[in-house]
Amino acid sequence: MEVVEEMEIVIVGGGICGLATALALHRKGITSVVLEKSESLRAGGGGIAVHTNGWRALDQLGIASELRQTAHTLQLSRIMFLDSGKQKELPVSEGEARCVERSKLIELLAAHLPLGSIRFGCQVISIKLDTHTSTPILHMRDGSIIKAKIVIGCDGGNSIIGEFLELKPPKLLSACALRGFTIYPNGHGFPPDFIRQKKGQILLGRTPVNDTLVFWFVASQGYPQDSNVWKDPELIRQYALESTKGFPTEMTEMINGSDEKSLSLTHLRYREPHDVLFGRFRKGSVTVAGDAMHIMGPFLGQGGSAGVEDAIVLARCLAPKLQEENLERNGREMMMVQKVGEGLDAYVKERRMRLVWLSTQTYLTGKLLLDASPFPMKLLILVIVVALFRDPVGHSRYDCGRL
Repeated sequence: MEVVEEMEIVIVGGGICGLATALALHRKGITSVVLEKSESLRAGGGGIAVHTNGWRALDQLGIASELRQTAHTLQLSRIMFLDSGKQKELPVSEGEARCVERSKLIELLAAHLPLGSIRFGCQVISIKLDTHTSTPILHMRDGSIIKAKIVIGCDGGNSIIGEFLELKPPKLLSACALRGFTIYPNGHGFPPDFIRQKKGQILLGRTPVNDTLVFWFVASQGYPQDSNVWKDPELIRQYALESTKGFPTEMTEMINGSDEKSLSLTHLRYREPHDVLFGRFRKGSVTVAGDAMHIMGPFLGQGGSAGVEDAIVLARCLAPKLQEENLERNGREMMMVQKVGEGLDAYVKERRMRLVWLSTQTYLTGKLLLDASPFPMKLLILVIVVALFRDPVGHSRYDCGRL
């Protein structure tokens, strides 16, 4: 006979959004369990841009002050077009902007959660709704079964929960991103500016994290066909150096001296703005957040912050419904699903247009920087709609509100 474990709230995925969602719920006095398929905290990764909107959300979680101590404030954003010699300069953000280490953010989020909140080595392989109560049932890779009152999918672009919601799969941009950190033991001496240099279809960026650490990236149209390059740090370094031939020596020396363990090469994926606008992000008491909901390119530096915003709004919308219903175990499952559904619908409604604006602006920025191919017709129509009903605040001044 199968043993079914019952839980109140399950968060699938222990990345930035998953941990932020668990912490936001915890701040509201609500217990959840994070199911992470890795055997330990996924504290690797590159640099994460956090603008004013992201710091507002992190302040609500209570970790912003600690995180600020790990990274310097950025001042200017400069982009240089090496082919023409032109350059543009403007403030990096309307307010506060820093580049933080993803590992530091992940570790801080996890440290502020109650012990036992994260279960490692737990991979969800499928989900369905109970035919009688409409509550979610999760099937795990190890054969175990979990019956949850609420499931929140924070499991990235290839989301099992997104697949259950019948979301269209993310698309690939015709570009890849190479990322790394370079350590300067005696100090790098760079100004606190976000620097981008463009030559042909290659974009090279540099952002200081602190006095001795610099984050860099290369965005390149196309990607290597040799599968070995994706897995070998030294081949990634050589591919980055090959891609940036003709760039200033200071920048290529930075790549050459990078920390091998920090190097990564990834496809750039995105959910079409059209699909964000019309996607079904709730079924019963199941929803998604973060990249599972709105994976986007890195061109605005808003992906991580948008996931933390999701966490704040989701917890704020869900908490009153949970307090009202109190998840009582007395045969009122259908009523509970209805109340939770109302909270999740409020969350999706509040987030949808914000994410449409972000997704569209990110996509357009990436197309302009890297891709000269024609725009799809449905995207052109969406651009017109966004232009008519533009974000009244701006992506970095947005305030997700109090938790």
